[in-house]
Amino acid sequence: MLKEREFKNLFHRKTILPLIDIIRDTLKSIKLDGLANMNKGIIKKAIENKVFRNGTIDGTKLFGSNKKCCEKCLTTYIKNKPHYYHSGAVMSLVGDAPNLVLDFEMYNPKVDSYSKDEEEINVAKRLLSRVVSAHKGLIDVVAYDALACNSKFINSCIEAGIDAVVRVKKNNNNSLRNDKRIANKKEISEIWDNKTEIIEVYEETFFMSGVEQPLRYVKYAKKKDDKDRSQILIVTTCLDMPLKTLHKIIKARWHIENRVFNNLKNEAALGHCFVHGGNGVEVILHLIFITSNLFQLFK
Repeated sequence: MLKEREFKNLFHRKTILPLIDIIRDTLKSIKLDGLANMNKGIIKKAIENKVFRNGTIDGTKLFGSNKKCCEKCLTTYIKNKPHYYHSGAVMSLVGDAPNLVLDFEMYNPKVDSYSKDEEEINVAKRLLSRVVSAHKGLIDVVAYDALACNSKFINSCIEAGIDAVVRVKKNNNNSLRNDKRIANKKEISEIWDNKTEIIEVYEETFFMSGVEQPLRYVKYAKKKDDKDRSQILIVTTCLDMPLKTLHKIIKARWHIENRVFNNLKNEAALGHCFVHGGNGVEVILHLIFITSNLFQLFK
């Protein structure tokens, strides 16, 4: 690299760079204490910046700090000490095509409720409305986790002219309790043998409180060769879509975690807050998402 002058733009043109032998000899004489303290400082700073926090970014909490904050920060308390952070909802394409980030919407502490569920749904509704308006005809179906299994989000999808596929949890919605029991007692709609597992599918049409049109409840009960059992429960506005297609859609929802956020965290510094105040956080997020999208498209 020295011979090819790859460092020429880092130094003034009159600077004479050392030869490799000089660098080697210098390395041999550097005191270890200084390097040890330098690395100790790096680890200390990494701990302060929450680099070692377990888990992956889930698209809500971003750029957390125990010291730095601005007027747009949200606040939570950890061991009775304030922790400042920004939050946002992110919408991306999922599936086999490039998982591009379409847009994001930040939480606004002055507008959004302090109740997490209501807060996230309000942010998601604003994001959905803007993306559908900006990219007319692009989106047919939106997939979301169980937080969106309610009339507010489903009605927003219906009003936007797109279908919703959302996860269901056991304690998720009062309107579903009776329909779950009915679906469980019905005959199996379809059964698939995928070599490693058998999937039994049950479905029922029902009305959710606050939603005028009928919805579809689907249960995918999985049995693996080792007798391990699991299930996926969904509610959808797609009344005629094949059951296998719905299964692919809800499984692809994990791409936003496993591909989009995992890549952005590890490769695009999504976890590091470069700036607080003004529009700084949003500017950084735009630059990160733009760069990631361009790189995916380039690949």
